[in-house]
Amino acid sequence: MIKAGIIGGAGYTAGELIRLLLNHKQTSIDFVFSTSNAGNKLYKVHQDIVGSTEMNFTSEVNTDVDVLFLCLGHGNSTTFLEQHTFSENTKIIDLSNDFRLEADKIFAGKDFIYGLPELQKEVIKKANYIANPGCFATAIQLALLPLADSNSFKEDIHINAVTGATGAGTSLSKTTHFTWRDNNFSHYKAFTHQHLGEINQTLNQLQDDFDSEVHFMPNRGNFSRGIFVTAYTSFNGTLEDAKSLYKSYYKNAEFTFVSDEAVHMKQVVNTNKCIIGVEKHGNKILITSVIDNLLKGASGQAIQNMNLAFGFEETEGLKLKANYF
Repeated sequence: MIKAGIIGGAGYTAGELIRLLLNHKQTSIDFVFSTSNAGNKLYKVHQDIVGSTEMNFTSEVNTDVDVLFLCLGHGNSTTFLEQHTFSENTKIIDLSNDFRLEADKIFAGKDFIYGLPELQKEVIKKANYIANPGCFATAIQLALLPLADSNSFKEDIHINAVTGATGAGTSLSKTTHFTWRDNNFSHYKAFTHQHLGEINQTLNQLQDDFDSEVHFMPNRGNFSRGIFVTAYTSFNGTLEDAKSLYKSYYKNAEFTFVSDEAVHMKQVVNTNKCIIGVEKHGNKILITSVIDNLLKGASGQAIQNMNLAFGFEETEGLKLKANYF
């Protein structure tokens, strides 16, 4: 058994981590850090775990845990690690965007590895510090990796994606209130979303001559969780060529699957899966990619990375059923 610590324990991603770790055969939760909730029962905030644990939130940090999950707002992981020193044996998995880009990956002597298993599983297995990918970035990259790996991008890429309300976190804002979000739909950060940096970084890593532009339109949906991505670009091959390319790339992936049928979001909500659909329209390839933004897009992928880094079965704690009905 390894001991896990969670920093920023009151948010959605921490709540999912707690749920997953409580059902993980190889881990025990050592502490869940939250200054605003210190002394309260975890289930007072994360009400889905009533009856599963009597653990309290704490304002104390054990610097000798085996694995530390940072579930902090963007920019706050750097500050936290500046203020706390952990054992050299502690593996750190950060769920913010602080260490995802090459320019930011080395911090205080720690070299953070980009934690997208479908991109670099073998590297993650040797990592002590892992930067968990963003939710939009995960769904979009999984839609594009096989094309980049085969040097197929010759023209710009157009992406439209919608995410559920949990993608905005627990803090209330004008666009997260029920009365605004319900029966509503909107775009935000058009062509400027912060996940574009890691998406472009990965495409350049796989395709040396990649110089196309990624046009990304993010949208807010009126549902709680999930991400639905459609991406299209030019492709000279046939539909059979495209499907063969995708199925070959993901043949050893534990959680990413290529479907021969049209995909939809209910297939993946509450799971760590990504399901991909491939279509051909004229000279264009259309890729559909669906994930749960809190699991494959955040906490589930963090557990997947932990499993790889500690040599556990990659699917341990992540054999989840979709809320299909």
